[in-house]
Amino acid sequence: MRSGTLAPAIDGLLERLALACRALAVILLALISGLILAQVLGRNLFDLGMPWADELARFCGVALVFLGAPLLAHRGQHVAVDMILAALPTGPQRALSILIELAFLGFASLALWGLYAFLGRAWKFATPTLGIPNWIFYTPAIIGFALLAAIALSRSLALLRGETLSKHEAPQP
Repeated sequence: MRSGTLAPAIDGLLERLALACRALAVILLALISGLILAQVLGRNLFDLGMPWADELARFCGVALVFLGAPLLAHRGQHVAVDMILAALPTGPQRALSILIELAFLGFASLALWGLYAFLGRAWKFATPTLGIPNWIFYTPAIIGFALLAAIALSRSLALLRGETLSKHEAPQP
């Protein structure tokens, strides 16, 4: 959560988009579970192999990761080693935080550019079993990295404006 009131609409929009991605990721997790159950039942009860289920489960697993990451990044709950950061005084801590967010933005931007370059050649091909076009197969990664880039940019700008970023508390069930 940020102190300060600059750009709350953008921050709220990023939160809602990240929450929507998480909701989709939860649906994909349920689908993976169903596919595993179908595979086990199909093989053991009906002697039926379903290679399409493996491919669909792989798609769901990859999508789950890329769609779940933006919410964690937005809330500051992603994996981070911040021992050195926490030990620094406020001034250097803010400067290092900005550098970290800019590095995160650079990483997400490079990943997007890499996906663009890859799909420029591979978009017309399809997955072997289901025939899902590559551009559809990699869309969750594109969405995830685009949202990560927007979040990193938003967090960088907030730090440059002098706002404080703190970790969101996880909702209690």
